[in-house]
Amino acid sequence: MAANVPVLTIDGPGGAGKGTISSLVAERLGWHLLDSGALYRLTAQAAVKHHVALDDEAALADIAATLDVAFPVEEGQPRTLLEGEDVSRLIRTEQAGECASQVAALPQVRAALLQRQRDFCQFPGLVADGRDMGTVVFPEAPLKIFLTASAEERARRRHLQLQESGVDASLSSLLKEIQARDARDTQRSVAPLKPADDAITLDTTRLSIPEVVDQLTELLAQRGMFDGA
Repeated sequence: MAANVPVLTIDGPGGAGKGTISSLVAERLGWHLLDSGALYRLTAQAAVKHHVALDDEAALADIAATLDVAFPVEEGQPRTLLEGEDVSRLIRTEQAGECASQVAALPQVRAALLQRQRDFCQFPGLVADGRDMGTVVFPEAPLKIFLTASAEERARRRHLQLQESGVDASLSSLLKEIQARDARDTQRSVAPLKPADDAITLDTTRLSIPEVVDQLTELLAQRGMFDGA
Protein backbone atom coordinates (compact mmCIF):
# COMPACT_ATOMS: atom_id res chain seq x y z
CA MET A 1 0.00 0.00 0.00
CA ALA A 2 1.35 3.43 -0.94
CA ALA A 3 2.65 5.25 2.11
CA ASN A 4 0.22 7.60 3.85
CA VAL A 5 -2.61 7.15 1.35
CA PRO A 6 -5.85 6.72 3.34
CA VAL A 7 -7.71 3.54 2.38
CA LEU A 8 -11.22 2.44 3.32
CA THR A 9 -11.93 -1.20 2.49
CA ILE A 10 -15.51 -2.39 2.12
CA ASP A 11 -15.86 -6.16 1.89
CA GLY A 12 -18.90 -8.38 2.01
CA PRO A 13 -21.13 -10.80 0.12
CA GLY A 14 -22.94 -10.01 -3.11
CA GLY A 15 -26.05 -7.88 -2.68
CA ALA A 16 -24.97 -6.25 0.59
CA GLY A 17 -24.78 -2.88 -1.14
CA LYS A 18 -20.99 -2.60 -1.42
CA GLY A 19 -20.98 -1.13 -4.92
CA THR A 20 -23.57 1.56 -4.28
CA ILE A 21 -22.20 2.47 -0.87
CA SER A 22 -18.57 2.52 -2.04
CA SER A 23 -19.27 4.79 -5.01
CA LEU A 24 -21.30 7.22 -2.88
CA VAL A 25 -18.63 7.39 -0.17
CA ALA A 26 -15.87 7.87 -2.77
CA GLU A 27 -17.89 10.64 -4.41
CA ARG A 28 -18.51 12.39 -1.08
CA LEU A 29 -14.81 12.24 -0.16
CA GLY A 30 -13.45 12.90 -3.64
CA TRP A 31 -11.40 9.69 -3.42
CA HIS A 32 -10.54 7.07 -6.01
CA LEU A 33 -12.76 3.99 -6.27
CA LEU A 34 -11.71 0.38 -6.83
CA ASP A 35 -14.49 -1.99 -7.86
CA SER A 36 -12.47 -5.17 -7.53
CA GLY A 37 -15.45 -7.33 -8.40
CA ALA A 38 -15.57 -5.70 -11.83
CA LEU A 39 -12.05 -6.98 -12.53
CA TYR A 40 -13.15 -10.57 -11.92
CA ARG A 41 -16.32 -10.06 -13.95
CA LEU A 42 -14.23 -8.57 -16.76
CA THR A 43 -11.79 -11.48 -16.63
CA ALA A 44 -14.69 -13.91 -16.91
CA GLN A 45 -16.28 -11.89 -19.72
CA ALA A 46 -12.98 -11.78 -21.63
CA ALA A 47 -12.70 -15.55 -21.22
CA VAL A 48 -16.17 -16.07 -22.66
CA LYS A 49 -15.40 -13.66 -25.50
CA HIS A 50 -12.20 -15.54 -26.40
CA HIS A 51 -13.69 -19.02 -25.85
CA VAL A 52 -11.55 -19.86 -22.81
CA ALA A 53 -13.03 -22.36 -20.34
CA LEU A 54 -13.76 -21.00 -16.87
CA ASP A 55 -11.77 -23.84 -15.28
CA ASP A 56 -8.63 -23.30 -17.40
CA GLU A 57 -6.67 -21.62 -14.63
CA ALA A 58 -3.45 -20.91 -16.53
CA ALA A 59 -5.24 -19.36 -19.52
CA LEU A 60 -7.49 -17.30 -17.24
CA ALA A 61 -4.47 -16.00 -15.34
CA ASP A 62 -2.94 -14.87 -18.64
CA ILE A 63 -6.16 -13.05 -19.49
CA ALA A 64 -6.23 -11.38 -16.07
CA ALA A 65 -2.60 -10.25 -16.38
CA THR A 66 -3.21 -8.58 -19.75
CA LEU A 67 -6.78 -7.37 -19.26
CA ASP A 68 -7.53 -4.38 -21.50
CA VAL A 69 -9.94 -2.39 -19.32
CA ALA A 70 -10.87 1.23 -18.70
CA PHE A 71 -13.32 2.95 -16.34
CA PRO A 72 -14.14 6.33 -17.93
CA VAL A 73 -16.71 8.66 -16.37
CA GLU A 74 -18.90 10.58 -18.78
CA GLU A 75 -21.43 13.15 -17.59
CA GLY A 76 -21.12 11.81 -14.07
CA GLN A 77 -21.82 8.21 -15.09
CA PRO A 78 -19.07 5.56 -14.81
CA ARG A 79 -18.62 3.19 -17.75
CA THR A 80 -16.71 -0.07 -18.00
CA LEU A 81 -14.83 -0.81 -21.21
CA LEU A 82 -13.38 -4.18 -22.15
CA GLU A 83 -11.13 -4.09 -25.19
CA GLY A 84 -12.83 -0.83 -26.15
CA GLU A 85 -16.37 -2.23 -25.86
CA ASP A 86 -18.84 -0.86 -23.31
CA VAL A 87 -19.78 -3.84 -21.12
CA SER A 88 -21.17 -1.87 -18.17
CA ARG A 89 -24.54 -3.61 -18.22
CA LEU A 90 -23.33 -6.96 -19.52
CA ILE A 91 -21.01 -7.66 -16.58
CA ARG A 92 -23.75 -6.89 -14.03
CA THR A 93 -26.05 -9.77 -14.94
CA GLU A 94 -26.57 -12.70 -12.57
CA GLN A 95 -24.82 -14.99 -15.06
CA ALA A 96 -21.78 -12.69 -15.13
CA GLY A 97 -21.72 -12.73 -11.33
CA GLU A 98 -21.78 -16.51 -11.25
CA CYS A 99 -18.92 -16.69 -13.78
CA ALA A 100 -16.91 -14.13 -11.79
CA SER A 101 -17.36 -16.14 -8.60
CA GLN A 102 -15.97 -19.23 -10.35
CA VAL A 103 -12.99 -17.31 -11.72
CA ALA A 104 -12.30 -15.62 -8.37
CA ALA A 105 -11.84 -19.03 -6.72
CA LEU A 106 -8.71 -19.69 -8.83
CA PRO A 107 -5.41 -18.85 -7.06
CA GLN A 108 -3.48 -17.94 -10.23
CA VAL A 109 -6.17 -15.48 -11.31
CA ARG A 110 -6.23 -13.81 -7.89
CA ALA A 111 -2.44 -13.49 -7.95
CA ALA A 112 -2.51 -11.94 -11.43
CA LEU A 113 -5.01 -9.29 -10.35
CA LEU A 114 -3.46 -8.50 -6.95
CA GLN A 115 -0.92 -5.88 -8.06
CA ARG A 116 -3.39 -4.31 -10.47
CA GLN A 117 -5.75 -3.71 -7.57
CA ARG A 118 -3.00 -2.26 -5.36
CA ASP A 119 -2.10 0.21 -8.10
CA PHE A 120 -5.41 1.98 -7.46
CA CYS A 121 -4.04 3.20 -4.11
CA GLN A 122 -3.33 6.87 -4.89
CA PHE A 123 -3.87 10.24 -3.25
CA PRO A 124 -6.12 11.74 -2.02
CA GLY A 125 -7.45 8.32 -0.92
CA LEU A 126 -9.11 5.08 -1.99
CA VAL A 127 -12.38 3.32 -1.32
CA ALA A 128 -11.80 -0.35 -2.17
CA ASP A 129 -14.89 -2.51 -2.71
CA GLY A 130 -14.64 -6.28 -2.85
CA ARG A 131 -14.46 -9.55 -0.97
CA ASP A 132 -10.83 -9.61 0.21
CA MET A 133 -9.83 -5.94 0.23
CA GLY A 134 -9.20 -5.83 3.99
CA THR A 135 -7.82 -9.34 4.37
CA VAL A 136 -5.51 -9.67 1.34
CA VAL A 137 -5.23 -6.65 -0.94
CA PHE A 138 -4.97 -3.84 1.65
CA PRO A 139 -4.32 -5.56 5.00
CA GLU A 140 -2.80 -2.35 6.43
CA ALA A 141 -5.85 -0.18 5.65
CA PRO A 142 -6.69 2.01 8.68
CA LEU A 143 -10.44 1.41 8.35
CA LYS A 144 -11.99 -1.87 7.23
CA ILE A 145 -15.71 -2.47 6.92
CA PHE A 146 -17.47 -5.80 6.41
CA LEU A 147 -20.86 -4.97 4.92
CA THR A 148 -23.51 -7.66 5.12
CA ALA A 149 -27.26 -8.32 5.03
CA SER A 150 -29.43 -11.40 5.24
CA ALA A 151 -29.52 -13.60 2.14
CA GLU A 152 -33.28 -13.02 1.92
CA GLU A 153 -32.83 -9.24 1.94
CA ARG A 154 -30.06 -9.39 -0.65
CA ALA A 155 -32.25 -11.53 -2.92
CA ARG A 156 -35.13 -9.09 -2.45
CA ARG A 157 -32.93 -6.13 -3.41
CA ARG A 158 -31.61 -7.90 -6.50
CA HIS A 159 -35.13 -8.92 -7.51
CA LEU A 160 -36.26 -5.30 -7.24
CA GLN A 161 -33.30 -4.09 -9.29
CA LEU A 162 -34.08 -6.56 -12.05
CA GLN A 163 -37.77 -5.65 -12.04
CA GLU A 164 -36.89 -1.96 -12.36
CA SER A 165 -34.69 -2.86 -15.34
CA GLY A 166 -37.56 -4.73 -16.96
CA VAL A 167 -36.02 -8.14 -16.35
CA ASP A 168 -38.28 -10.96 -15.19
CA ALA A 169 -36.64 -13.05 -12.46
CA SER A 170 -37.68 -15.56 -9.83
CA LEU A 171 -37.11 -14.42 -6.24
CA SER A 172 -36.65 -18.02 -5.05
CA SER A 173 -34.10 -18.69 -7.80
CA LEU A 174 -32.19 -15.53 -6.91
CA LEU A 175 -32.09 -16.60 -3.26
CA LYS A 176 -30.68 -20.02 -4.20
CA GLU A 177 -28.03 -18.39 -6.43
CA ILE A 178 -26.98 -16.01 -3.66
CA GLN A 179 -26.75 -18.83 -1.12
CA ALA A 180 -24.69 -20.94 -3.53
CA ARG A 181 -22.35 -18.02 -4.26
CA ASP A 182 -21.96 -17.30 -0.55
CA ALA A 183 -20.97 -20.93 0.05
CA ARG A 184 -18.44 -20.89 -2.78
CA ASP A 185 -16.94 -17.55 -1.73
CA THR A 186 -16.61 -18.45 1.96
CA GLN A 187 -15.27 -21.96 1.38
CA ARG A 188 -12.69 -21.34 -1.34
CA SER A 189 -9.11 -22.22 -0.39
CA VAL A 190 -7.59 -18.86 -1.39
CA ALA A 191 -8.78 -15.55 0.12
CA PRO A 192 -12.13 -16.84 1.38
CA LEU A 193 -14.84 -14.28 2.08
CA LYS A 194 -14.57 -13.30 5.75
CA PRO A 195 -14.17 -10.13 7.82
CA ALA A 196 -10.63 -8.99 8.56
CA ASP A 197 -9.76 -9.47 12.22
CA ASP A 198 -9.89 -5.70 12.78
CA ALA A 199 -12.91 -5.02 10.53
CA ILE A 200 -16.13 -3.40 11.68
CA THR A 201 -19.14 -5.50 10.64
CA LEU A 202 -22.16 -3.49 9.55
CA ASP A 203 -25.47 -5.25 8.87
CA THR A 204 -27.44 -3.24 6.28
CA THR A 205 -30.58 -5.40 6.35
CA ARG A 206 -32.62 -2.65 8.01
CA LEU A 207 -30.54 0.39 7.05
CA SER A 208 -31.11 2.82 4.18
CA ILE A 209 -28.30 3.71 1.79
CA PRO A 210 -27.94 7.27 3.18
CA GLU A 211 -27.77 5.89 6.73
CA VAL A 212 -24.89 3.58 5.79
CA VAL A 213 -23.01 6.33 3.93
CA ASP A 214 -23.39 8.66 6.91
CA GLN A 215 -22.13 5.99 9.32
CA LEU A 216 -19.04 5.32 7.21
CA THR A 217 -18.12 8.98 6.74
CA GLU A 218 -18.54 9.49 10.49
CA LEU A 219 -16.18 6.59 11.19
CA LEU A 220 -13.65 8.08 8.76
CA ALA A 221 -13.89 11.44 10.48
CA GLN A 222 -13.47 9.83 13.92
CA ARG A 223 -10.23 8.22 12.74
CA GLY A 224 -8.91 11.46 11.25
CA MET A 225 -9.09 10.13 7.68
CA PHE A 226 -11.64 12.73 6.58
CA ASP A 227 -12.40 16.16 7.99
CA GLY A 228 -16.15 15.90 7.40
CA ALA A 229 -16.26 19.06 5.30
